[in-house]
Amino acid sequence: MSKLTDMPKRILIGRALRSDRLGETLLPKRIALPVFASDPLSSVAYAPGEVLLVLSIAGVSAYHFSPWIALAVVVLMFTVVASYRQNVHAYPSGGGDYEVATTNLGPRAGLTVASALLVDYVLTVAVSIASGIENLGSAVPFVVEHKVLCAVAVIVLLTLMNLRGVKESGKLFAIPTYVFVGGVFIMIAWGAFRGMVLDDTMRAPTAQYTIKAEHQGLAGFALVFLMLRAFSSGCAALTGVEAISNGVPAFRKPKSKNAATTLAAMGLLAVTMFCGIIVLALTTKVRMAENPATDLLKNGIGVGADYVQNPVITQVAEAVFGKGSFLFVVLAAATALVLFLAANTAYNGFPVLGSILAQDRYLPRQLHTRGDRLAFSNGIVLLAGAATLLTVIYGADSTRLIQLYIVGVFVSFTLSQTGMVRHWNRHLAVEQDQAKRRHMVRSRAINAFGAFFTGLVLVVVLVTKFTHGAWVALLGMVIFYATMTAIRKHYDGVAAEIAAPEGPSDDSVRPSRVHSVVLISKIHRPTLRALAYAKLMRSDTLEALTVNVDAAETKALKEEWEQRGIDVPLKVLDSPYREITRPIIEYVKGLRKESPRDAVSVIIPEYVVGRWYEHLLHNQSALRLKGRLLFTPGIMVTSVPYQLQSSEAAKVRARKRQEWNAPGSVRRGPAEEGRPKESSDTKG
Repeated sequence: MSKLTDMPKRILIGRALRSDRLGETLLPKRIALPVFASDPLSSVAYAPGEVLLVLSIAGVSAYHFSPWIALAVVVLMFTVVASYRQNVHAYPSGGGDYEVATTNLGPRAGLTVASALLVDYVLTVAVSIASGIENLGSAVPFVVEHKVLCAVAVIVLLTLMNLRGVKESGKLFAIPTYVFVGGVFIMIAWGAFRGMVLDDTMRAPTAQYTIKAEHQGLAGFALVFLMLRAFSSGCAALTGVEAISNGVPAFRKPKSKNAATTLAAMGLLAVTMFCGIIVLALTTKVRMAENPATDLLKNGIGVGADYVQNPVITQVAEAVFGKGSFLFVVLAAATALVLFLAANTAYNGFPVLGSILAQDRYLPRQLHTRGDRLAFSNGIVLLAGAATLLTVIYGADSTRLIQLYIVGVFVSFTLSQTGMVRHWNRHLAVEQDQAKRRHMVRSRAINAFGAFFTGLVLVVVLVTKFTHGAWVALLGMVIFYATMTAIRKHYDGVAAEIAAPEGPSDDSVRPSRVHSVVLISKIHRPTLRALAYAKLMRSDTLEALTVNVDAAETKALKEEWEQRGIDVPLKVLDSPYREITRPIIEYVKGLRKESPRDAVSVIIPEYVVGRWYEHLLHNQSALRLKGRLLFTPGIMVTSVPYQLQSSEAAKVRARKRQEWNAPGSVRRGPAEEGRPKESSDTKG
């Protein structure tokens, strides 16, 4: 069985890596950018469309506000990037927002941030995969017809890629990410050249359509509220920015410097692409509507339910490159693929954050352990399971899922930057160097501006999206918060309970006597071995114990016991209801009650079998007994194994498995320099 499970594991995720090879898995900047920034980079595929969709409520005339909204998003992006550049220098351990909030605002704020980030990471996977499936489905009908199945399949594929290790998955994801970024920049440059130099007229496929405004002539507070809502929707471009600050440990040295450089590159690329697409969308007269079937009009008539509203980036690419052209097809394919890969940001952020939370005893300790490929495998699998559940529940519908989105990330933005303001206040209180103080004052201003901006966005998101699904994200945060609080309380309670006292205690006092009980069902080899072992222990009292569930069998056992002359007293417990476990439990409890300072040692003979299905046929009573006895204080349980013939076959299989080399585990060719040579006296 070990070989059968090991072979596919090695084929799928590769051979196991030694702990001392962790440094080889660290990421250079060129790989770290697509690994940690694929989410904010790919969000330019839908963030401009979200802005236009909201503004369309007031009609096409409201589109002229989009450059100002784009400018606000740019200011916020640069503010957040500048803030997180300071985060990675001040807190390089990988805790990111969680560590900043915990250190400066307290554990409750830190746990709130952690809950928000965990929810956001799960939603990032679900939204990105669902959006990619819908983009791909416009070209491949099968995908649309089975989009839940296809979405789950993509999640499984991404999970396997990440289980192979961060560096390997980064190499796989780098090419499509860079193709997407390059394609968008070529589209912006070529569109600018055609419009400004060649004076060409570029028109999107929806340029001739008109929009039926749901609310015409908005002014005053209603107009401000609409712009704020459009701004908050455009802020989807910022999702995933925090992943770099959480992933600093995955960078090559100097970690903080490389992470800060990657952050700056990500911000510059995302802002340029976002603004370029907005400008081209206005130039080519893209038209978007929240309800295109009725609100998007062609010759004064609604386009109908059969109309498929393409994303803004697709419409702009068609206007700039021409429908069906080579560059149009390349960009369309890269856009669909990069939306899938945007989920990789979460696959790298969630496991690292989960590991830190596990180290702080807020999550199970298994999440702190690295797997065979030196990735946090348990965190990766947990993220995949949660995202799959959400995808199935919401039918892989990005429109429904995106309503849950960006709540968590702006909770973490706001608390993190508020924490950084307190961080600078604390340092300013003791710093005397004027140059350093000026730097700190400037940094504090940036963080304060960021906290205000992101807090405003958070309020707008909650007000405008709460009834449309944002409440689910808040509920998820509450569930995560309560669960992590309960886990920490449990770990703290266990730690306090098992802490070694300063002086002598009952646990360190030697028992007065040891009363050993050997459980007997029949006289056979395992029984004789258990009795021999019990005699070797030289207990103060030794007895054999059996339960009478069949009078004839019990009588035969007692007769054979006397015939063999076994010098251990045999005690028989009556069981009128044919139970085995309860009479034994009551008997050993009675021994403890009679002599509380005595230790009772229960010795159980067990079969050792070699095949998985044989475990179902043996040792079931022993397992039940051990499970019950574990809850009885003062009772020691000892298993005395007896190896059956099938276990010998298992040993042979294990030996063959050691000699068998998994695919990729043998490196052929000349030996590496510096490898220690085998000494002559250890050969042969």
